Formats: sequence, structure tokens, C-alpha cells
Amino acid sequence: MIGFSFKKRLLCALFLFIPGNIGAPVEETVSVHTYPLRDTRPFFRESPSGNVIYDIILDSMYTAPGAISGNYVVAYYGHPKSRIMGIVGRHTKEELAPMLKKTAAEYASLNAGRGAFPAFYLIYGTCQPRGEINLMKREMVEAYIRYAYANGILVYLDHQIGKYSVAHAMDQLLPFLNYPNVHLALDPEWRTTRPMREIGSIDAEELNEAQRRMRDYMVAHGIRGRRHLVIHQFHAKMIRNRSQVRSDYDPVVLVHATSGWGPPERKAATHGRNALAANIPHKGFKLWYYYSDKKGVHYDSPLMTPSQVVGLRPRPGLIIYQ
Repeated sequence: MIGFSFKKRLLCALFLFIPGNIGAPVEETVSVHTYPLRDTRPFFRESPSGNVIYDIILDSMYTAPGAISGNYVVAYYGHPKSRIMGIVGRHTKEELAPMLKKTAAEYASLNAGRGAFPAFYLIYGTCQPRGEINLMKREMVEAYIRYAYANGILVYLDHQIGKYSVAHAMDQLLPFLNYPNVHLALDPEWRTTRPMREIGSIDAEELNEAQRRMRDYMVAHGIRGRRHLVIHQFHAKMIRNRSQVRSDYDPVVLVHATSGWGPPERKAATHGRNALAANIPHKGFKLWYYYSDKKGVHYDSPLMTPSQVVGLRPRPGLIIYQ
């Protein structure tokens, strides 16, 4: 976590993980009767970092009560196999980590006492023609999660839903919550059978059900910490009946992220419209790095500075760079 010394994190870890509170590694898989889509074994069969004591320290950092509420989360977005879809696909994870931590440090420097967590934001489920979904290979996902875990980085897994139900998308994401540094996201723009030709949408009740599903999974599997469920929006139709969305499914924290590209004034206006949804108080904001002038590749011009981003109202806690 940028902005907090390792010594402070160590003291916090030793305080939080007093004897008797450290759970044994989970060895069972989830009953296929309940969640048949994925094997849910966490990776704790072996030490993710190679050092069990360090794992305990990292776990406490990721799952501490104020980990995500008391810090900015600064994320790099994309798919490892696509240069066009975001910065994640233009660099290896080893190259991304120092770049990402430098960006996070810029946010941490703006507010004394408020740190910044770096994060990889991976497009786990990508919408294809006719609304089919391509999922990242589990081996690739876990390689990013393991690397991120050992390097103090969060991971967000984003599902574009496609032609399927929101519940179906959530069932594919939920098992990854067994990793203490993983959070989830849905992108309703791509909840469609006609990607790139129409903007998709989800209904408030579907979003509430997604939160219920996530909460119940976390409780049933003893998953520690509060976890983000991010929902993107840049157009009014993307979240139907938005006023009926609830945000009281603790330990799930619903994050309403402003998407869309363009000049700062256009992006700020979109964020202002999203701000009207006071029933979803936790906000996020996406920025688009310039990549190329290839048709269909969007970017912000000029790119907003960290000071401009944290000056938005409401102030976003999750900042995503695509």
C-alpha cells in the first residue's frame, strides 16, 4: 500500500492476527450443487509469496477493516492479450508493477494520511459477437493474482456479461474471492448481443441480486475483509431503475464508476450525472491513456491530472486507468 511504511503494516498485521484468529487453509471445494461453474480452491495449498509469515502480513493488509475505505485504489485496466483494450495488454505484469506504484504514489502524495493501493484491473469476461463471452484462462488469471498478492497489489476481475444473466456472470467470478486481494466488477455496456452496435444495460434488481449473491458467498465461505463490486456507467440506460439500487449488502461495497472518454469537462459532466445517484455513495472514475490514432481506439485529451481527479465531487475512491 503506497503511503504507509512496511513497519506500520507489520505492526498492524501482528495486532490483527493474534493467535486463535488465524484460520486454517481451506482445502474443500464449493459444492457443485451450489456453484457449479468454477472450482473454488484458493491457492493456499502453497505459500503465494514463498514465506508464510509474509503471507500473514499481506493477508492483514488486504483484509484490514479500513483497507479499501481509507485509501485510494489506483488501477491499471485491460486484458493481458490485447494492446487495444488497455494498458495491461501493452506491458508485462512485471513492467506494469513499478509504473502502477508510481501512479498510485502520486495520489497518496495529495492527501496526508490517505494512502493508495495499486491494482490490476483485468477484463476477465470479454463480450464477443452475438453476446458470447470469452473468459481469461484460469492459469493466466492466477498468475496475475499470485504476482499481485506477493507485491502488494489488488486485482479486480471485470465481467462484461454479454447475452447471459448477471447471476451467471457472478457465479463465474465469485470463487476468486477466496484470494484476499481480489475484488469484482460488472460492465453493463457489454450486456448485449450486439456489442459495438448498442449500449447494454442491467436492472437495479439484477444489481441488488448480484450484491446479495456476493454477500452470501462471502459469509458462507468465511471470506475476510470488505470487497468491492464495481459497476460502470457513462449512459443513463446502463443502469435501469437506478434509484432502486441498494448499497447495504456489507461486506460488499458497491462502487459506481464513471466511465467514458473525452476532454475533462465532458468526463466531469458524466461524473456529475452519476453523482445524482446518492443511493450509491462510493464512486469510481476511469481515465483513458492515449495509445494510437487507430479507428475505434478512444482516449482522453488532455488526460486529467491526479489533482483534478481527486477534486471531483463526490471524490472517487477508485481511479482506473485504461
